Amino acid sequence: MEFKQSLSRRIVIAFVLMTALVGGTFAIGIVETVHLVEERLISSELGGDLDRLLKMESIDEWRHRPEPSQLFHFSGGRGDFALSEDLQNLPPGFSELFRDNHSYYAYVHLVDGRRYVLMEDQSEFEEREQLLFAVVLVGFLLSLGLSGLLGWLLARKVIEPVVRLSGQVGHPDQLLERAPQLAPDYAEDEVGRLAASFDITLGLLRRALMRERLFTSDVSHELRTPLMVVASSCELLLESPELSARSRTQVQRIARACEEMRELVQTFLLLARSTADGVAAESQAGLREIADGLVEQWRPLIESKGLVFDYQPADGGQQTYNGPLLRSVLGNLLRNAWHYTEQGRIELRLGGSGFVVEDTGVGIPAAEREAMFQPFVRGGAARGEGLGLGLSLVQRICESQGWSVELADAVPRGCRFEVNLAK
Repeated sequence: MEFKQSLSRRIVIAFVLMTALVGGTFAIGIVETVHLVEERLISSELGGDLDRLLKMESIDEWRHRPEPSQLFHFSGGRGDFALSEDLQNLPPGFSELFRDNHSYYAYVHLVDGRRYVLMEDQSEFEEREQLLFAVVLVGFLLSLGLSGLLGWLLARKVIEPVVRLSGQVGHPDQLLERAPQLAPDYAEDEVGRLAASFDITLGLLRRALMRERLFTSDVSHELRTPLMVVASSCELLLESPELSARSRTQVQRIARACEEMRELVQTFLLLARSTADGVAAESQAGLREIADGLVEQWRPLIESKGLVFDYQPADGGQQTYNGPLLRSVLGNLLRNAWHYTEQGRIELRLGGSGFVVEDTGVGIPAAEREAMFQPFVRGGAARGEGLGLGLSLVQRICESQGWSVELADAVPRGCRFEVNLAK
């Protein structure tokens, strides 16, 4: 299972766990050692006291009593010296026993078949043990708290260059051609080597981005000349009175396709330059204006396929948008609906802050929807020669402009694309 804690938290946890392991081992060792030493000392003391008692006068005439905290019992003893039942099965040597909610240390000695037992109340020893346990426990808890604090301070110190490096790598200026190197700001340690690796990777990324931008710019620039030639030729052909009606229709389709290609070239160029806000004033347009133009372009194609094209315009106010990019978004969604709808209808509804394109086509399964906005991805029911770039282009344009696009099911079937143009 993947450990998903932050690196600083991992350091703190490691410190606390290490302290708990080492401190707990020492605490248990101290308690056990003290307990063992205490037993040995008391065993030796009780054994010595019992030997001294047995060296006195005969037991029948024994009148000396042990220490006030001690109890003496033996086989055949009378009164307080009688050997009770719980003492008769104690093994020779040192033992512990409980009597009347009290704990005792007992030492048993066998002489000529007779059993002698010397007992001592261990309440005082237990109090000392409890005090020792409390001191050890408090020390253990304090060591855990101090280790957590030390781990936190050390984590901040250790993580600080990593956090700084992360911020530098994630800064948009790092993709600029003349962005400064990161490695000189760090020592020649693991973080420094990581910064050097980032320098290499970012350098490769900058060169790749530059090649992409140059390629897009060059292609966009070079395509303009042949497109102008095609557009001019179409205009000249349309002015010819000898052109038949069928040929005129075909030339008009070529002219529309040429204009669409010109707009796509402009769209790609704007995306390559990443100048979402630096658009010329003459390229701004309203949603209704762009929608009306695209409806005029797409209605014949949609209706020639036997489909119903339902266009519901609305007053979009005075808000204007990037004309080429908005036209590309709406045009790609209409093309997608036309391509994947064989029967039924296609609907375009304008709203105050966006529009909806809905169709009765094959639809897109819920499991495939997220991937449909990736480049070169087509639905399972894809047909034709498309490359799967239309929805990817729509997503890229919306992201660059601060718009949003959502895909859902249409009723009773098909797809529903909703684009919100509000930033």
